[in-house]
Amino acid sequence: MNKNDPHQRYTLDAVRKIDAAQVDGKPESGLNDIALQVASQYRRENISPVMVSGYLRLIELALIAATGCLLYFLYVGSAPHAPWRYPIAIATGSLLAVFLLQSTDNYRIAALRNPVSRFGKIVLVWSGTFAILALVGFLLKTSEEFSRVWFGGWYVSGLVLILALRVATARLIRRWARDGRMERRAVIVGGGQVAETLIRSIEQQPDNDIRICGIFDDRDNRRSPPIVAGYPKLGTIAELVDFARIAHIDMLIVSLPITAEQRVLSLLKKLWVLPVDIRLSAHTQELHFRPRSYSYIGSVPMLDIFDKPIADWDSVSKRLFDIFFSLIGLAVFSPVMIATAIAIKLDSRGPVFFKQKRHGFNNEEIEVYKFRSMYADQSDPTAKKTVTRNDPRVTRVGRFIRKTSIDELPQFFNALMGSLSLVGPRPHAVAAQSHNLLYTEVVDGYFARHRVKPGVTGWAQINGWRGEMDTDEKIRMRTEYDLYYIENWSLLFDLKILLLTPIRLLNTENAY
Repeated sequence: MNKNDPHQRYTLDAVRKIDAAQVDGKPESGLNDIALQVASQYRRENISPVMVSGYLRLIELALIAATGCLLYFLYVGSAPHAPWRYPIAIATGSLLAVFLLQSTDNYRIAALRNPVSRFGKIVLVWSGTFAILALVGFLLKTSEEFSRVWFGGWYVSGLVLILALRVATARLIRRWARDGRMERRAVIVGGGQVAETLIRSIEQQPDNDIRICGIFDDRDNRRSPPIVAGYPKLGTIAELVDFARIAHIDMLIVSLPITAEQRVLSLLKKLWVLPVDIRLSAHTQELHFRPRSYSYIGSVPMLDIFDKPIADWDSVSKRLFDIFFSLIGLAVFSPVMIATAIAIKLDSRGPVFFKQKRHGFNNEEIEVYKFRSMYADQSDPTAKKTVTRNDPRVTRVGRFIRKTSIDELPQFFNALMGSLSLVGPRPHAVAAQSHNLLYTEVVDGYFARHRVKPGVTGWAQINGWRGEMDTDEKIRMRTEYDLYYIENWSLLFDLKILLLTPIRLLNTENAY
């Protein structure tokens, strides 16, 4: 298999190997060897096209403004020509240029890949920006207060820099596309003729950024061929969950008729736990909806079933939120943390901090930091035995810091480094159990909590669902509140939870 070929096709020999692997047994992940080999090609995180165009907007805005400012200082300097008007003109012109470039689709990936074909529109937009500035200056009778040399110099130098940046960006995008780093990785759910028609339609789209990584279908080879349009059937729907997590899949495209209601619902029940976009192909549907009901891959219509939560710029804003408030938290609580560390060392032998493996985003394992609250030789990193009231394993200092949640303060470091978010579903230990059952066995769809990064505090915690999870009902309620948070996330919601957390921690009924 050629790992450098982004559209690797498979022969019947490869399919026979897949069949043999399925017969001979599967590794611990549940995937056969060929599926694991395919998934390993995509372990590296890809670059979101939305983020690329977004960052280019910011760079161009900064570049245009910096050019105007530089020319002002070099040519106009301290001359008494209404200096306060220049910053206003520079800011207005920069914002207007980016707005017009956006309005004329010059930030679409297709336009960025082939900038030469868009040079005419870019020149027109840039010229229009300066024409509007000149018109506003004329109407306000302020044009005489601006340097003509500065105005013309900004026009020429800004245009040259924008065109040069576009050429450089096009080279980067082509390199990322060639290396398989900038794409939307997709898996086709369901095989047969319907899937083949879908794949052919997607591949015919110009400037297609979809990379089909394989096909998953529960049906046997008699009803669902092992190869469809050159792509292999890598396993069943249950195995797709493991594959999507390993390969960092962005989109699942269900190629089943909408009339197969029960089968579609059965698939979605298994797949909605993944942090991916789920689309139902509508290219062969006879039942038509309003145009606004569809999203499109090129001209191929799709029905949006689930969207990946907290994606693209939302994830950037949430990360900045975490960094800002984590630094504030560490600064505010540093005296408490130092005092706690001293108390732990004086109270019992052992390290100050306790590390525990927990489930993080996309079900990946992370290490979470806490102040040690148990005797070192009785600590339980796996959390198979839940801490109960008056638990003899907990130290004297441990009882206090657990009740007040001071033991959780080191998780500000987790949030700062990025393994946790400040607000999100609380992460549980990988082997956490209730009545000898893993949480996943208690709550159907439990792993849907992991579609977003876990948090130091969360919506469930401020609503009273913190502390010991000693009943199935408590686990279900915590999961229900976590899923509500995921579906209704916003920065204001995060801020509300963060501000309410100290107040709700005063209720220590379930903390021990």
